[in-house]
Amino acid sequence: MVETLDAVEARIIGCLMEKEVTTPDQYPLSLNALVNACNQKTNRDPVLELDEPTVQAAVDRLSKRHLVMERSGFGSRVVKYRHRLCNGEHNPRQFPAQEFALICELLLRGAQTPGELRGRGQRLAPFADVLAVEATLKALSERADGPYVAQMHRAPGARESRWRTLFAPEPTGPAATVMAVSSAVPAAPAGDLEARVAALEEELALVRAELARLRGSG
Repeated sequence: MVETLDAVEARIIGCLMEKEVTTPDQYPLSLNALVNACNQKTNRDPVLELDEPTVQAAVDRLSKRHLVMERSGFGSRVVKYRHRLCNGEHNPRQFPAQEFALICELLLRGAQTPGELRGRGQRLAPFADVLAVEATLKALSERADGPYVAQMHRAPGARESRWRTLFAPEPTGPAATVMAVSSAVPAAPAGDLEARVAALEEELALVRAELARLRGSG
């Protein structure tokens, strides 16, 4: 069964997965560290401004669903949190490093093309080329305990199809598309100019297609 996460829950799980790999010495995360990770201005799309009560409420919901657990060090008074979405001891859902990396990136940034995922996922796991990313996405879409990702319809004018994680609901409607366009450029890494341009072109194509559909139905 693939759990469905709302936007805040997806950001929290994605952040915990990310920090488990990128800053293992600081993982699990305190509530303050988790809020900072959720509101981080790099490697996030869209950039959010969540407060502690909002994050705590989402963490409490995730804890009740056994997707997050408290874990504090010996003698520590600070409560810290770790994800239980996958991997870890006694967890029936195990993702190899490359599958873990793609799920994490899709939770943090939403739907992306294989090219974007290759550039952005390298910090979490190595990918030799785009074909390696596509093979990993296919494996995630065909897992017996899944599927965990799905390929979206290619937008008119787009060069690649995007993929999304089934842990989060698919954005719908022109408002969601416009929000993705407005956040695509600032959320991308500064050195990833080609991916930023490609993402912007694809999102603009989605907006045009949605507007054309609305005009036709009117």
